Amino acid sequence: MSNDFDGRAALVTGSGVGIGRAVGMLLASRGAFVGVHYRSSETEAKETLQAIEAAGGRGVLVKGDISDEQQANAIVDTFVAAAGRLDVLVNNAGEPIDHASIENCSTELWRQVIDTNLTGTFFVTRRAIPHLKDSGNGAIINNLSLSVQTGGANGAGAYAAAKGGIQVMTRSLARELAPLVRTNAVMPGVIETRHHEEFSTPKSRSEFSNSTMSFTSPSKPIRRD
Repeated sequence: MSNDFDGRAALVTGSGVGIGRAVGMLLASRGAFVGVHYRSSETEAKETLQAIEAAGGRGVLVKGDISDEQQANAIVDTFVAAAGRLDVLVNNAGEPIDHASIENCSTELWRQVIDTNLTGTFFVTRRAIPHLKDSGNGAIINNLSLSVQTGGANGAGAYAAAKGGIQVMTRSLARELAPLVRTNAVMPGVIETRHHEEFSTPKSRSEFSNSTMSFTSPSKPIRRD
């Protein structure tokens, strides 16, 4: 594995568990100083940092609720104080909170989902932009969701709307910040994380599995039945 991130600092929101943990560990393995951010998953975040350090990487724990403007600002400020710079921002934190159809979605739930996902991403990104510009090679990566395409299954409409907003914001940032800062989004398929343990039914997880192609070689796809 090359150390092409040597000397660079990466803040990964929601990196105590799941996809965020995997991203943080990969960046650390490539030489980046990683900010392991969490809101409530303190034990898991400590485990992530311990795994990074055990593998010879470096990082720091950063706690905060991204949906709160002051805490979101403090997340970025705390990381920059520890790392001395900010080169990469991975906006991964977010969750559906709860399931409800649009018709039955309370105003409180709607605002909580939008704040946790879209507004929180805005707060962190806005605070990070000056540092990313100063980097000379800054990058923003926003983690989307297949719900942007599906509209949100099983009452995840509010979550889909929030993630759709992040997709549009990605385009806006790409136009506004180029060429100083690159902005991209990724839309992973179904990943076996705590998210789906909490928000997907056993039936839907089985359907996901059966509709996914597994490859044992580049020329021989096998369907998982």
